[in-house]
Amino acid sequence: QQLVKHTNLKLGLAYGGTGFESQRDTIAAGVDVLIGTPGRVIDFYKRGVFHLKNIQVAVMDEADRMFDLGFIDDIRYVLRRMPKPDKRLNLLFSATLSFRVDELAYEHMNAPKPVKVESEMVVQRIEEVAYYPAQTEKISLLINLLKRGERDRALVFVNTKHEAGKIADWLDANDLNAAILSGDVPQDRREKLLKRFHDGTVDILVATDVAARGLHIPDVSHVYNYDLPHEAEDYVHRSGRTARAGKSGKAVSFICEKYAYSMMDIEAYIGHSLPIQPIDDELLIAPENRPAFRERKPPAGRGRPGDRNRS
Repeated sequence: QQLVKHTNLKLGLAYGGTGFESQRDTIAAGVDVLIGTPGRVIDFYKRGVFHLKNIQVAVMDEADRMFDLGFIDDIRYVLRRMPKPDKRLNLLFSATLSFRVDELAYEHMNAPKPVKVESEMVVQRIEEVAYYPAQTEKISLLINLLKRGERDRALVFVNTKHEAGKIADWLDANDLNAAILSGDVPQDRREKLLKRFHDGTVDILVATDVAARGLHIPDVSHVYNYDLPHEAEDYVHRSGRTARAGKSGKAVSFICEKYAYSMMDIEAYIGHSLPIQPIDDELLIAPENRPAFRERKPPAGRGRPGDRNRS
């Protein structure tokens, strides 16, 4: 909307989880720019809602993640139905690029050239700090850090949706207003949740790596790596959720025995060691309230093929 509001270009969206009919009708009426996720884009294409013969520009955002999430076959399906690489402008974007992205570039682009913005791997406005808790101490450490009142809006990253649910229950039981964002949250619910996080109704978001990329959430003051990520690149993407638009922020990492193996790769990737903070006794005081853990049902069926949301 920001890109096209001062032009006569018509914009169409294609993403799963919501708005199937309205998206289809808008695109079928004719658009100049189509922004979408692979599943829904391919679904509309196969239904004949649009064709790809006259594409002039192809843009792929978070290009490296397309491999990690298993999108590569879908991406090739779409690109091979566009005009040949020398007949269109091709742009691949990502904060981190790998050899796998280079492979895609040389297969589907015409004489590609890398353009790199030289900067710190983790920007200087982000204050990094790490703690060495045991796995059993992490929830006490997190709750006590959050209750110290340093943060405005916080993202807590975990590696599994099961762990996200458990942590959210602990936070709620101890008067910390938290919500969960994971890959199986339906699109309409995700949009409502992000709106609540934007307007401050919820000030702590417990998330899997679905929130580490692609989401611009203003005024996130703190990122907590409750679990260190498996991949070093994900540390950069997680940390990048704070200190946006010229602001400062803090990235706090818990190095427990379960995920400590990631540390060497992370520090090698970012080019410096994480500053270690000693844990004082007050940070390990057990939370006042123990939650009655909620039973969390699996998400409903997948619905239409184009509704799949693999982010």
